Amino acid sequence: MKIFTNNITIALNKLGQFLAAMLIVTFMIPTAALSQTSPSPVSLGTSGNFVILSKTGISSTGTTNITGNIGISPAAASFITGFGLISDATNTFSTSSLITGKVYAADYATPTPTTLTTAVSDMETAYTDAAGRTSPDYSELYTGDVTGKILTPGLYKWSTGVNISAAGVTISGSSSDVWIFQISGTLTVGNGAIVTLSGGANASNIFWQVADNTTLGTTSDFKGIILCKTLIEMQTGARLNGRALAQTAVTLDANAITSPTTVTSVENGFLLPKGFSLLQNYPNPFNPSTVIQYNIEKAAHVSLKIYNLLGLEVATLVNSQQEAGSYSITFNSRKLANNLSSGIYFYRLEAGSFTSTKKLTLMK
Repeated sequence: MKIFTNNITIALNKLGQFLAAMLIVTFMIPTAALSQTSPSPVSLGTSGNFVILSKTGISSTGTTNITGNIGISPAAASFITGFGLISDATNTFSTSSLITGKVYAADYATPTPTTLTTAVSDMETAYTDAAGRTSPDYSELYTGDVTGKILTPGLYKWSTGVNISAAGVTISGSSSDVWIFQISGTLTVGNGAIVTLSGGANASNIFWQVADNTTLGTTSDFKGIILCKTLIEMQTGARLNGRALAQTAVTLDANAITSPTTVTSVENGFLLPKGFSLLQNYPNPFNPSTVIQYNIEKAAHVSLKIYNLLGLEVATLVNSQQEAGSYSITFNSRKLANNLSSGIYFYRLEAGSFTSTKKLTLMK
């Protein structure tokens, strides 16, 4: 009987090489491509009423455009520089031509100091919550360089810094999904880098917990809530759709910052609104932008439109099915095809059988 020992050995070697190759392929699958359950969101408390909140200073150079409220505590209003603040008659807040919203400081009249103390405490609590989440879905992913990657919902943890260079990064998921990024070092976003949202991902559900400095490079376009232990620096022309919540200072240079559309629901861990309501826009009068907020008690088809004094529709801000929650929409008159003149306009919310109309004034 003739035994083909060499042939058997060769076959076994090839089988081993094949299995080894399969193992390599298996372990080379990017972990961020695997699906997992979305974590519960980080509750911002009253700090969520601010697009910028700082403890030591907020400074701006160049022509910055901010939509939303900003606040500082325990530092005084003198540590908010570059905005040309105009005090309100009540001395509870001030305004600025660079801000569609209000400015609050610890040395303003009651109840502002107490309001800010609570907001700063809520900001610190939110930071601690985000930093304290355990059992991350991904640890040390891509050794901290997520440039060009697709990040699905989940809890991410890095013991070092995170870098996003010019090629940017994509955050992909639904409007109810949540991302929490625990970063023990710095967060550095390169010049021109874009954080792209896909699949309906909502900036209000993306939380960047950063233990060191955060730097958004020139002309970068960033999304999400930044909970930073130290400085948040936005370089020339950088844009942010989210919130800059810093436990030291925030520095700006000709930036555009917009508070994100927020959706609250039982599914993502927040409380549902107890009814339908349409809030008064702020600021009012406005030029060129104002913020309109409303609450939806249950899922409904929502229509939010702007009308002139003749009852003619001049803008449609919302026309879609929406889940129960609280929403914030920015109306920028300069983005309309037809230039609006100064005067009184009306905005009307229809959600199911609920309707409400309020007045707003454009003053140029």
